[in-house]
Amino acid sequence: MLVACPKCQRTYPAEGSTFCPHDGSKLLAIDDVTPVRDAKDPLVTSTVAGRYELRRVIANGGMGRVYEARELTRQERVAIKILHADVAEDEVNIERFRREATTSQQLDHPHVVKVMDFAATAMLPGRPGKSWFLVMEYLDGEELRHVLTRDKTIPVHRGIRIVSQLALALDSAHARGFVHRDLKPDNVFLVRGPDGDTVKLLDFGSVKFTKGQDRGQKLTVMGTTIGSPFYMSPEQAQGAPDLDQRTDVWAVAVIVYEMFVGKVPFHASNGAQILFKILGDEAMPPTFANDQAPPQLDDLLHKALRKDPAHRFQHAGEFAEALGRAFGLSGTPAEWATMSEHAVHAALEAATHVVPPEPPPAPAAPMEPPPPPPPVAWQPPVAPPPPPASWSPGSSPSMSVPVRSTPAWIYLAAVIGVIALGAVAFLALK
Repeated sequence: MLVACPKCQRTYPAEGSTFCPHDGSKLLAIDDVTPVRDAKDPLVTSTVAGRYELRRVIANGGMGRVYEARELTRQERVAIKILHADVAEDEVNIERFRREATTSQQLDHPHVVKVMDFAATAMLPGRPGKSWFLVMEYLDGEELRHVLTRDKTIPVHRGIRIVSQLALALDSAHARGFVHRDLKPDNVFLVRGPDGDTVKLLDFGSVKFTKGQDRGQKLTVMGTTIGSPFYMSPEQAQGAPDLDQRTDVWAVAVIVYEMFVGKVPFHASNGAQILFKILGDEAMPPTFANDQAPPQLDDLLHKALRKDPAHRFQHAGEFAEALGRAFGLSGTPAEWATMSEHAVHAALEAATHVVPPEPPPAPAAPMEPPPPPPPVAWQPPVAPPPPPASWSPGSSPSMSVPVRSTPAWIYLAAVIGVIALGAVAFLALK
């Protein structure tokens, strides 16, 4: 069952919901809240395909508009994306829409938005022809782009969890032959919960199929630029036809740079200049671009943003693991993804806490040298006895003898004794 806010029209699960968290209004049974018509959008309050009642607009983009809706049979809250009428006239756009639906359905991954339905319908207000729509799980949160626009950067412990979850989704997609090709903060949705963010990867409309090349080439033959310039890899910027998962790893590295530095590594006033910089310039080290950026990022992102894909991290999981390791974490991205933000923060604190070394022991008090022996008449040194017949120089004795260490004071006494004997001999000769 669902309840709804009479003021903002948002819907919520009935269990545990009393007041709208957005405006404080008391929530009512959804049938008691009449949808409010939107003068700017005649589709609000209409029913799509006889199953989905459109409640309000929640997002608007170049391809289409996203609505919060109610599935009438199961009384579930869903999100519906409907292509703009002019966009739906283009075969390329319809193919992208179809890819977005079918790829998400095939992946069925906890960090990929779930798609339940995809079809074309007629008889929508103000729409004389077919209207293409896609039904997704409803997500309550915000895009990573909104977070970065508001906060500029995010804390390391939050970023590591986001990247770990994103890497799990990408590695799953790559293993099935899907390359996203349009990774950017706009397509990383963050569902906020008590333990932190749950990442949902959005918009597989630009996906490339690396398994089954007849499908993978279709969009290229139709012909448009795929991807967002700021996040394009060098090979993508060159229009290479054989893109693989490493182009997505590059894009994740750019997102990491932006999350922790506050800006993208390659920036210019137009798309052509951005691509020129991606192809010809080296990324500025994070600590040069922002002196507050963690120094652990410099070497990591230098490798992740190498122009040659062979010299980069080869998989998203490999990059995510290197990110955690750079900050001293133990474990794997799969473990970090399921830890709470508090737990990751505590682990980072423990990893960066340096225990001071124990101080060296105090030096021993100097030992008083023994008194010199009484002077004696000098005598020539006595030759040592000859070695046993059974031993020859360079060979080892036939029996090992335990060696006892000689105390240091004996050597000191011997030196003093030799000096004293020399003095006696000198006086005797004068």
